[in-house]
Amino acid sequence: MSHFQVLVNPWNPCTFVPKLRLVNIYFHDTPADSPKRCMEPTAAYALESLIGAAQKQSLKIAGISGFRSVKRQQEIFFQSLQTNGTKHTRSYIALPGYSEHHTGLAMDVSSKQCHYELEVCFEQTKEFAWLQEHSACFGFILRYPKNKENITGYHYEPWHYRYVGIPLAKLLTSRQLTLEEYLQNCIDN
Repeated sequence: MSHFQVLVNPWNPCTFVPKLRLVNIYFHDTPADSPKRCMEPTAAYALESLIGAAQKQSLKIAGISGFRSVKRQQEIFFQSLQTNGTKHTRSYIALPGYSEHHTGLAMDVSSKQCHYELEVCFEQTKEFAWLQEHSACFGFILRYPKNKENITGYHYEPWHYRYVGIPLAKLLTSRQLTLEEYLQNCIDN
């Protein structure tokens, strides 16, 4: 199994620290030296290609959050607990050590139409529609799709894209499978 297929979810922690590099795309309101601008090198290159292809269609997809350290995830988790309570936090925010952002393979994105927020309104944008049609061609999947919450462990997040490599992304997208479903099927067979 490629490290691009690593499963990180509420039941499987991230067990490695990735190599990282800055991603050369537009980030909204993020300092130039922020780790949120970083991804694993292969994923970073693929995201740059994906965003570049969208720009050629006059679409502007902004990076919001890529890599997160365990310490930063802990801050986000505990801030959400205080603000939103346990139920919301456990549904949307990974426990420290259990976030895909720790892998360097995930990027949260948004657009101006959604005020660069990580909100469900992103699914109403042209950028989201374009990503749904083209992200697999660049190796990305929508990681937390609708109606798969009991499988992924997280509510629907139209902004969270994960690099898994082109062949697997095309397979998962065409069959409407989550990474969990695919890997479970591999184990069962």
